[in-house]
Amino acid sequence: AGPGWVIIGMVKMLIGSFLAVVALGQNLPAVEAADPTVMYTVAFGFVTNNTQIALALAAFFVIVSQLKINVTNAYAGSIAWSNFFSRLTHNHPGRVVWLVFNVAIALLLMELGAYQAFESMLSLYALVAVSWVSALVADLVINKPLGLSPAHIEFKRAHLYDINPVGVGAMVLASLTGLASYLGLFGEYAQAMSHFIAIACALIVAPVIAFATRGAYYIARSPLIFSDKGQQHACCVCQNHYEPDDIAHCPAYENAICSLCCSLDARCQDMCKKDQEVSHRILEFIQRTFPSLAVEYFNVRLIRFIGVFFLITLITGLVLALVYANSPTMEPAIGSIVQNTLWQVFFIFVIIAGVISWLFVLAHESQIMAQEESQSQTRRLVTEIEAHQQTDAQLQNAKEQAEAANSAKSRYLTGISHELRSPLNTVLGYAQLMEIDQHTPESTRRQASVIKRSGEHLADLIEGLLDISKIEAGRLDIHRNHIHFKNVMTDVSEMFRLQAQEKGLEFFYQCQQCMPAVVLGDEKRLRQILINLLSNSVKFTESGTVSLAVTYRNQVAVFKVSDTGIGVPESELERIFMPFERVRRPGAPAVSGTGLGLAITHLLAGMMGGDIVAQNNSGGGTTFTVSLMLPHAHDPIEKVEPSKKICGYLGPRKSILVVDDDPTHRGMAGDLLTPLGFNVVEARDAEDCLAMVCSFAPDIFLIDSLMPGIDGATLASRLRQQGFVVPILIVSANASEDRLHQNDNPPYDDYLNKPVRLDNLLERIAFHMHITWEYIASDSSAGSAAVTVPAGIPDQQLPSADLCKVIIHYAEIGFLSKLSTIVEDLKTSGGASEQFIALFEQQLAAAHFEPIIEMLQAKAKESDHAVQ
Repeated sequence: AGPGWVIIGMVKMLIGSFLAVVALGQNLPAVEAADPTVMYTVAFGFVTNNTQIALALAAFFVIVSQLKINVTNAYAGSIAWSNFFSRLTHNHPGRVVWLVFNVAIALLLMELGAYQAFESMLSLYALVAVSWVSALVADLVINKPLGLSPAHIEFKRAHLYDINPVGVGAMVLASLTGLASYLGLFGEYAQAMSHFIAIACALIVAPVIAFATRGAYYIARSPLIFSDKGQQHACCVCQNHYEPDDIAHCPAYENAICSLCCSLDARCQDMCKKDQEVSHRILEFIQRTFPSLAVEYFNVRLIRFIGVFFLITLITGLVLALVYANSPTMEPAIGSIVQNTLWQVFFIFVIIAGVISWLFVLAHESQIMAQEESQSQTRRLVTEIEAHQQTDAQLQNAKEQAEAANSAKSRYLTGISHELRSPLNTVLGYAQLMEIDQHTPESTRRQASVIKRSGEHLADLIEGLLDISKIEAGRLDIHRNHIHFKNVMTDVSEMFRLQAQEKGLEFFYQCQQCMPAVVLGDEKRLRQILINLLSNSVKFTESGTVSLAVTYRNQVAVFKVSDTGIGVPESELERIFMPFERVRRPGAPAVSGTGLGLAITHLLAGMMGGDIVAQNNSGGGTTFTVSLMLPHAHDPIEKVEPSKKICGYLGPRKSILVVDDDPTHRGMAGDLLTPLGFNVVEARDAEDCLAMVCSFAPDIFLIDSLMPGIDGATLASRLRQQGFVVPILIVSANASEDRLHQNDNPPYDDYLNKPVRLDNLLERIAFHMHITWEYIASDSSAGSAAVTVPAGIPDQQLPSADLCKVIIHYAEIGFLSKLSTIVEDLKTSGGASEQFIALFEQQLAAAHFEPIIEMLQAKAKESDHAVQ
């Protein structure tokens, strides 16, 4: 209905004019006839002859009309105040606030009696209002048909300039022209027609300005066309849903935004039209008009100050003018005094307005700078986040590639280790068989021993590679087995005693007397820890000593490996336990290695419930202290000593069923165990085993873990289901054999890794079958724990007492090369019998020094008694 209400308003004005004519017809003065109360009283006097009733009806009608007018104006004013201040302050407290504010202003003005002054200003306000409306009409009915403005009506603030010179310019010029006419500058006729002159001026000026600017200030940016016009879109700020025509695309949020949120948002600083601020446009105009003056004296800050100062000054002047106009009629002298006083007050307010305007401009610029800095930091953070996301994506891709490569390497190591272990199991098995066979010539047995040691070394290398793979995969397992502590420490110490002597180093081994015979732990990992530490000490020590000390207390074994080598810088004591880190310092010997030994040692110590600490010695070198939890074993497995040759076992004959898909491995097991008195039966796979046990019940099973069809663990489960309670040992050549032990209640009793060592196999068989071994009786068995001088050898066939003391001394420190020299001297000089020299040489070949010491201690003691 919009413009249609103008017609109704015209009818109402005609009726009001008619009532005024009626009031004038009653001989009332013109001033009273224009009063609505008098007007309506006269009108209602024609309805009723009762003057009181007519006056009451007129009063009621006036009150209702004023309430309607005031509430409507208050609501309309609240909309105007809300829109104005929301644009200015980017805040919207709600229209109810402004409604109450307008009502309060109306009541205040009513109490002040300022309505008469406003009546004189309404005509001026009407000039501004009619100029504004006329400018809009000119744009709609003239500019658009002529193509001077865009064909469509754009009302979204996000797409409009803050000030359009067509509308604002036409309204300002029309208002000034109408005001000049109203003040009588163009004569009485122009004064009477001032409003119509303002309308005509706006209708003429608007097309002229549009033609001059070529319509460049209507649309600030091209609107984003939403493809799905039939759907509603959510505002990215308030989350309310609007139709596509009621929203715009915001480049700050990069999403849809409604008109209200666009007006209230203070963060973007009109990012969508940053270069089109009014102050910048005014500055550009001044720079084009006055190029030399503008550069020196004009800037955006000054333009903003002038604008704010002019606005505050104008408001102050209007308020003071309103006060003066509302003042009661006074004498000219008094009026002159009041006028001068108001002018003084005005200029005081001008000074205050200047200060306030400057502070406002500076505060506004500070706010803008803070917002720009915040936005800059935000953009940097967003850029950094995006860069981190890209880096994370690259790292994730690299991680996935590395994991894929590591997985492929692990699969390769798993496969290749199985292929290496299987033939190596055969090589070591037959080498051990040849070594213990008494019918094999001595030279062949020595060659078999070399093959055995080389095979064991190769097996240790394979295990080392697998350890690295398992460490990287995070699935290295620690087993809990019986460890014959003294034997392990003796083997390790003798191994590195020889290596140290070959390098010209002294090796010392100290062991606490009250050590347990058997402890619980992972023997393989314990050996690995000690070998890694002692190997590094020997490698990095050019001269001096290497020592190994062992103490045991409260189930905890403490191993100290000390040397007099180059030492480790204090800054690198922690770093040396990292993978691929090695000691790099001037004077360090060039030794080979991967830098994984200490890393693996540190990891193993932690997994075994212990700790490792490195510290430099005051006199040079380094001491590594390893603490491990090795509880005492109360029911130990009988250890098969290498010095004793097993020839059989006590009790009835036992049957062993060997299940392996490799006939070589089955044959080797038979060759190893049959001479000991076992009845070895072979099965080529699980199906063959299940068929054989229907008519045959073995005393123990030896089952390969990886076979075609049914694997070893599954076969063990089926045997248990069939009621077999005899021991089942799993033999594995798979690098992932640790998967077999993830079950808390496995169907098998024990497992062995290929290549199988004979002494380990016999230990497990004896433990699970509860058998007692029989040994070959031989006084000259190498490494016998209690070797005595054979009967029939006279004392004079032993070396002299002094030489015995020398031999005992060198044997106690493990000086193998010196003892070998003494043997050669005895052969040349004949200082001892051939039988003693042969026995002495045999013990030295096996690096067993305790039998030598026990054999010569009696002779040394006799010499001491003789001296006393």
